[in-house]
Amino acid sequence: MSAIDISSDEILIVDDDRTVCSVLSMALTLDGYRVTTFMDGASFIAAARMRSPAGVLLDVYMPDKTGLDILKEIDARNYPAPILIMSGRGDIPTAVEAIKGGAHDFLEKWLDADGIVARVRDAIDGWARQRQRCGNGGSELSPTFPGHDRLTLRERDILNHITAAASNKEMAKILGLSPRTIEVHRIHIMHKLGARNAADLVRIVLTGGQRA
Repeated sequence: MSAIDISSDEILIVDDDRTVCSVLSMALTLDGYRVTTFMDGASFIAAARMRSPAGVLLDVYMPDKTGLDILKEIDARNYPAPILIMSGRGDIPTAVEAIKGGAHDFLEKWLDADGIVARVRDAIDGWARQRQRCGNGGSELSPTFPGHDRLTLRERDILNHITAAASNKEMAKILGLSPRTIEVHRIHIMHKLGARNAADLVRIVLTGGQRA
């Protein structure tokens, strides 16, 4: 990416839903950003190779290329701006794959526009610090994260399986516990780490809990 046009205030939105693009464009523009939208992955990839925005909002479920495919094609772990994956489904396997694939954060679309704008702002504000910590532009598995020392050995074991995208049933079989016991441990883990939901739990663990 040697001939990149770097922008400190442009946000690229990639989503095939015109309503989502319109709502987020308006909210981000009101917050002082310039916004460019893309309805398909191919056109975004072409633009991403020529310029570096302040940040990217990328829908995970696209008709031509999925957001996860796009992360690989643009080498998201080394992309010079934070990429926030958006999904209407907060499933753990997708969140895990997105974060490990270089996404800076994983957002569920049920957040209101102001909430998403706040997350974008936080991501941009914390990007330089994350680059210094990681040594590159992407996220990496954090050996420690806020609340790590509050977890019991069993909870840490279960959390390792959660971030490997194992289901409660799979964990129960591996660990010799009932699915209900696994679910109770999961609830305790989320409470101790301050996770709002499963996707947020994955983000906390894989990015060291850093949003800003």
